[in-house]
Amino acid sequence: MNIYKLSWRNIASKPWPSFLSILLLALGVGMISLLLQVNDRLEAQLNRNIRGIDMVVGAKGSPLQLILSSVYHIDAPTGNIPLAEVDALLKNRLIEQGIPLAYGDNYLGYRIVGTTHEYIKHYAASLAEGRLYGQPFEAAVGASVANKLGLKIGDTFFSAHGLDEEGTLHEDNRYNVTGILAYSGSVIDQLILTPLETVWRSHRHEGEGKNEHEHEDEKSREHEEKIDKAHDHENENDHDFQQEGKEITALLVKFRSPLGIIRLPRMINENTSMQAAVPAYEMGRLLGLMEFGIKTLKAIALTIMLVSGFSVFISMYNALEGRKYEMALMRSLGASRNKLLRLVIQEGLILSLLGFTVGFILSRAGMFIITMLVQKNFRFGLSGFPVLQGEIFLLIVTLAIGFSASIIPAYQVFNINISKSLSDA
Repeated sequence: MNIYKLSWRNIASKPWPSFLSILLLALGVGMISLLLQVNDRLEAQLNRNIRGIDMVVGAKGSPLQLILSSVYHIDAPTGNIPLAEVDALLKNRLIEQGIPLAYGDNYLGYRIVGTTHEYIKHYAASLAEGRLYGQPFEAAVGASVANKLGLKIGDTFFSAHGLDEEGTLHEDNRYNVTGILAYSGSVIDQLILTPLETVWRSHRHEGEGKNEHEHEDEKSREHEEKIDKAHDHENENDHDFQQEGKEITALLVKFRSPLGIIRLPRMINENTSMQAAVPAYEMGRLLGLMEFGIKTLKAIALTIMLVSGFSVFISMYNALEGRKYEMALMRSLGASRNKLLRLVIQEGLILSLLGFTVGFILSRAGMFIITMLVQKNFRFGLSGFPVLQGEIFLLIVTLAIGFSASIIPAYQVFNINISKSLSDA
C-alpha cells in the first residue's frame, strides 16, 4: 500500500474543500512573502545609495525631499544653492569630500545630472564601453537608461526642461553619448551624467533668444574654457567649484570624522541660506513610518493563514467522517495504526506545502509587477528577489499549521473502532 499516492488521491477526491484550503494558505503566504521581499529590497536599495554619504546640502525646504531628490532622484529638488557658499563650506576641515550635483532637465523622463567623475567613483561604477564625459554636452549614460532607450556610443539627443519628459525641448543643446556605464545596482543606472558646465550653459540664457546664445562675448568663452580645463584635472581633494554667478542643486558630503555629523548640519541650517540633511536619519524616519503599515499587513496575512489552518482541519475532519469505513477496512486488511496516522498527517502537510508553493509563486509575480510599476513611475530599481530567511521561517510555520490541523483527525484514526465502523457502514 503506497500511502503517498493514497494521500494525493484523498486530496483530489474532495477538490473544492482542498482548493479552498490551499487558496487561503496561498493568500496568507503570498502576502507575507511579498511584504518581506518589498521591505528587504527597498531597504537594501535605500542603504545602498546612501552608503558613504554623511550629509546632503541643498536649498531650504523639506529635509526628506532633499534626500529623495538628491540621493534617490525620485522627487523634485528643493531649489538651487550658490556655488560661492558651497565653495566656502568645502574648505571646512571636517569635510573630506563634496560631490556637487546640478540638475533640472531630462531626456524621455530620465534625469540629466551635471556632476564630477567623483560621483561615478563613489558608487564604484565602471564603463561598459566608450569613455567618460570631458567636455560640456558629453554624456555618460547609466546601464538601465541605455537599455531602455537603446542609446549607443555616438548617439545624440536633446534635453527637455524640467523633470517631466513632456517638458520644453532645449533644441540648441545637443548631447553626445561618449560612454555607457556598466550595471552597478545603484541610482546611477537610472541617470544620464554630464559635466556641471553642461547644466550651467543650458540654463544661462533660459528665456533669451538662440541668437544671443550663439553670439556670446569672447570673455565668457574664455571663462568657460578655464572651467573645462579645471575639471579635466580634478581630484578628490580639489573643491574649487566656485564660479561667479553659478549654482548647483545639491552637494553630497562625506566627513573626515564623526565630529562632522555633530557640528556641521546645525551650523549650516542656522548660519547659512542652505539646508543640511542627514540621509541615515531621514531614511530611518521614513522606514519607521512604513514599518507600522507593514506590521499591520503581516498581522492580517497571518490571520488569513490561521483561518486557512482551520479550513484544513474542517476539511480533513469532515472527510474523515465519510472515510471511517475505508479506514476500518484498511486496518482489517493489515494496515497498522501508525501507517494510517502518517496517512492523515501527510495529507495535512501536502495541503500546507501546496499552499506555500502557490503563495511563493504569487509573491514573486507580485514583486515583478511592483518592480515594473516602480521602474515606470519613479525610475527606481528593485532588482533581484532572493529567498529570504524570513521566507524559510514562513515555510516552517506553514507546515506547522498543516500538521496542527491534522492532529485531531489523526488521533481519531489512531483510535478507530474497527468493528463499530464496519457494522455502521
